[in-house]
Amino acid sequence: MTEPGGRRIHVPIHLRWGDLDALNHVNNTSMLKLLEEARLRAFWRPDAGMEGPPTAVLESGLSTAAESVTLIARQEIEYLAPVPYQQRPLDVQLWIGRLGGSSIDVCYDVYSPLGETPRVHYARSTAVIVLVDTATGRPARLSREMRAAWEPYLDEPIVYAHRR
Repeated sequence: MTEPGGRRIHVPIHLRWGDLDALNHVNNTSMLKLLEEARLRAFWRPDAGMEGPPTAVLESGLSTAAESVTLIARQEIEYLAPVPYQQRPLDVQLWIGRLGGSSIDVCYDVYSPLGETPRVHYARSTAVIVLVDTATGRPARLSREMRAAWEPYLDEPIVYAHRR
């Protein structure tokens, strides 16, 4: 799931027919759901008997034992090319663009399926994720375990070309 050199986490994400819109490409709101799925697979601990990437250190928000949850504070996305329906999974690549006290910037690049040529870069995105204490509802400090798991994936944040 990680590329050689350890800078990015690769998460294969399958499209669903329902992700398409009337123009026969992935709808912009569906893209956010696909990124969410990649983020959960990259950062939530896998179920018993399953394997996950070394970044998967968070308890699921569904767990009653979770002392903290993650919330999206901000998300930005830049669409670079329409995504057609395809049966092979998209290659969603994630890395940490910023590691703060209680938040991280998760960066994404969405590409055509691995092995496909030419390689198409469909979208890039950044989500600011805040760790929140479930008891108080206030931001919580990132733990040493989280920092140790995520620091190897710390790299340059996305610079958006089309900002005004």
